[in-house]
Amino acid sequence: MAKRLTKAKAEALYARLAELEPDPRTELAYTNPYTLLVAVVLSAQATDKGVNRATGPLFKLADTPRKMLALGEAGVADHIKTIGLWRNKAKNVIALSQALLDQHGGEVPRERAALEALPGVGRKTANVVLMEIFGEGTIAVDTHVFRVANRTGLAAGKTPAEVEAQLMRITPQKYLHGAHHWLILHGRYTCLARKPECPRCAISDLCLYTPKTRAIAPTKRPAPSGAKSRKR
Repeated sequence: MAKRLTKAKAEALYARLAELEPDPRTELAYTNPYTLLVAVVLSAQATDKGVNRATGPLFKLADTPRKMLALGEAGVADHIKTIGLWRNKAKNVIALSQALLDQHGGEVPRERAALEALPGVGRKTANVVLMEIFGEGTIAVDTHVFRVANRTGLAAGKTPAEVEAQLMRITPQKYLHGAHHWLILHGRYTCLARKPECPRCAISDLCLYTPKTRAIAPTKRPAPSGAKSRKR
């Protein structure tokens, strides 16, 4: 059986990340629930920075389902051509915008089933919207969260669903709302895929990742994950 952190150590891990990043937020730019939903749909297999570059001009023209439909699939596609899978994503954005108008009065629904029924919206996207907009305690598992959870010992799953279930069990309630952000930011800026930066990792003494790329533990608490690499 794969090694797992105890609940006490998991709580210590989250406490450490919370101390360094007390107000974690998504790096996707949005102005309302609808633009967040669209941004998350577009972020699949794309970077947040790349999505923001495309959606900045797009959302100035279309920040509601009705405005997006008026822009049309070709108009949406023209704005997001720098994003991977842009053709299919443009179709999904138009289709989900129509579904929101037809089925939800143009509003983003709060129910998980209703969200996941929208074109282009899967469990990860629904989790992000439920957490970011509605304040629900959900953990969206993307590649960064999946990697950090398995490496640290917070979870030992082979699929995103397995990792999510384990994270929901081990994450203390008081840290549940920020857990996704802390893990994704840690994976994006410190626990990198090819060469994790263990020497400056704030949780290296708690982490169960065996091949740590460090000789000794840091002598002082590092800066927050990615503090020098990203801007609010």
